[in-house]
Amino acid sequence: MRERVVVVGGSGFIGSHTADYLSKKGYQVTIFDHTESAYLKSDQDMVIGDILDFDLLSETIKGAKFVYNFAGLADLNQALDNPLQTVKINILGNLNVLEACRIHNISRFIYASTMYVYSREGGFYRCSKQSSEHYVEEYQNVYGLDYTILRYGSIYGPRADETNGVYRIVSAAIKEGRVKYKGDAESMREYIHVEDAARISVDILQPSFKNESVILTGVEPMRVHDLLKMIAEILNLPNESVEFIDGEYNGHYVRTPYAYQPKLGRKYISPTHIDLGQGLLQVITHIDNSTK
Repeated sequence: MRERVVVVGGSGFIGSHTADYLSKKGYQVTIFDHTESAYLKSDQDMVIGDILDFDLLSETIKGAKFVYNFAGLADLNQALDNPLQTVKINILGNLNVLEACRIHNISRFIYASTMYVYSREGGFYRCSKQSSEHYVEEYQNVYGLDYTILRYGSIYGPRADETNGVYRIVSAAIKEGRVKYKGDAESMREYIHVEDAARISVDILQPSFKNESVILTGVEPMRVHDLLKMIAEILNLPNESVEFIDGEYNGHYVRTPYAYQPKLGRKYISPTHIDLGQGLLQVITHIDNSTK
């Protein structure tokens, strides 16, 4: 029998491509998502459900060998505007998947994270992914649930939507004849095609990637400005069509997502304090009185 894999969030951009590659490699694929996949293959199963519906999620995961979690609120700007929803989907939703994997003794859990995890940028999105990574690691430490964490960078390619940066740029360029970017003109990115990212997302099922965190980015850094000029040239638009829109764009890095950011704590010692002996007498008296 073929090994079964559940792809939570498999109707989306990266999830659907990964589901396709899993099928190509011979796995029996079940997609769990809140909307039916527009890319569902004839040999793939589809379960429509909410990641917060633990019972349905657990029943779907039962019997699988590997489980991926691509579900989540992934757009930085949306997360900045919806911190509570970000927590519900990205943290509580991921905990539901982890717990179902623990109950059903899944061989390995694969978590879709982000390069923003070790950044000072990324806002609430980064907070949610960082927290979820800690839970993934602690589930392995406490319950022995093996994992692989995939930290994705700037991904582009077919099946993307308005939440994807490259898609937004190209879409606007086609409609308006202007290649616009809301951000710093010095911005750098390491772009990786979604099909390459999906292939790597399946290749990491090898035993050597067990309990490891893997970064998935392009090979070479590229200035966003150069990307815009490339798009303009492909669309046969003049150089003056390339436009950077200045302003504050909270959460987005310029040259690198990584940051060394120790936050030192200040130890405060009160100028007056209760003597330890006196404090212990209070505790003893309180307990003695409560038992009478």
